[in-house]
Amino acid sequence: MEALKLARNIVTSLEDKKAEDIVLLDLQETAPIGQFYVICSANNERALRTLADATMRDLKGTVAKPNLEGTAREGWILADFGSVLVHILSSQQRGYYQLESLWDEAKVLLHMQ
Repeated sequence: MEALKLARNIVTSLEDKKAEDIVLLDLQETAPIGQFYVICSANNERALRTLADATMRDLKGTVAKPNLEGTAREGWILADFGSVLVHILSSQQRGYYQLESLWDEAKVLLHMQ
């Protein structure tokens, strides 16, 4: 699946499950890893887990299973689809890591609050 199409499918899945503050960044010209980053927030541990599970379920059969890092209990989950990295963070962890600031040179393709 084309990377941008995959990223948009992930955004749709996250939006359907009520993820908060979704951002899609184009890193093709600014980062050595991944082409696109999807970043979103959830209010609690259960919501983090739900967002991650729903995204994996919605994409099952269309792409290879991603490598997962982190846990809902830790307040962050990273799903690595190769060309697309998905960061699902608690509001507290998102404020701490400030990923958008880290990649401030990236082109913002979408920002849904």
